[in-house]
Amino acid sequence: MKWLAGKRESISKIRSFVRTEKEQAVMRWNNAVSRVRLLISRIARTIYGGLRNIIKNISGASSNGHPYYRHSLPVRIMHWSNVVFLATLLMSGLNIFNAHPALYWGEQSYSGAPPVLELLGIENDEGDISRGVTRILGHEFDTTGFLGASTDASGELSERGFPSWLTLPGWQWLSMARRWHLFMAWLLVINGIVFVTYTIVSRHLQHDLIPSKQDWRSIGGTVINHLLFRHPKGEAAKHYNVLQKCAYLGIIFFLLPLMILMGLGMSPALDALFPGWVDIFYGRQSVRTIHFVVAWVLVLFVIIHVFMVIVSGFWNNLRSMITGYYRVESEADHE
Repeated sequence: MKWLAGKRESISKIRSFVRTEKEQAVMRWNNAVSRVRLLISRIARTIYGGLRNIIKNISGASSNGHPYYRHSLPVRIMHWSNVVFLATLLMSGLNIFNAHPALYWGEQSYSGAPPVLELLGIENDEGDISRGVTRILGHEFDTTGFLGASTDASGELSERGFPSWLTLPGWQWLSMARRWHLFMAWLLVINGIVFVTYTIVSRHLQHDLIPSKQDWRSIGGTVINHLLFRHPKGEAAKHYNVLQKCAYLGIIFFLLPLMILMGLGMSPALDALFPGWVDIFYGRQSVRTIHFVVAWVLVLFVIIHVFMVIVSGFWNNLRSMITGYYRVESEADHE
């Protein structure tokens, strides 16, 4: 009987221990769940607060300054359309360039003259691509991993002018790249014609883009202000400065038309229809080289443009190109 009583006592202790451990486990689980819920709640509040601040900045809600209607709806639509057109043109153009990643000057590429620019992959003794090389006017630079030779989808180093992540399509597909390129090129031309017509009819060109005599007189101070990252405030912030005006006019009326003209110069059909006109630019290969160089000048302009947008007030500038309204701050707001 003592043995049975001892066994019952042991079983009772075991049940009590199991019950206690179960309760503690449940308590630990509930505490863990509560902590996770608290953490998620804090993260959600942080994200919500950040989104509210972003929306507030984009919508222009601020206690400082006053809203100014800077960009009309047609200008905003054509601006963002150009972003899509030019990005697609660049990426598809690089895919086309990869079909023969070299540039020449003159009428022919087989005249015996070395290329002005050449991107190529160098093979090792086993016949595998070991490095990428860029040659500019006879000077050679190792650009392995980016120009001349870059990794493909399998991770292998392969000969390719520009890397796949910078081209459209990502793989080498000349015919599809040409379709993308020509389609977007015509959209860019149409958008450009509409924009120029609108700027003339709405007097946007005369009022906002053509530099005045006062602008030309202030060009020295404007250059210094840009170098020192001093940005206009008050009434001056409502208008483009002389450097902006010159840059926009150069892009709209010189670089973009020149790039389009050089693109047309590579068309055999157009050359047959109007024979000899590409000789003004020293031949079809020269036309191709100019087209390539102008495209990268435009890329440089975009990089500088985006940099200035960021340093001069990213959300304010972005908001003005989305909603049209720019928040003008007075000198007192910065004192």
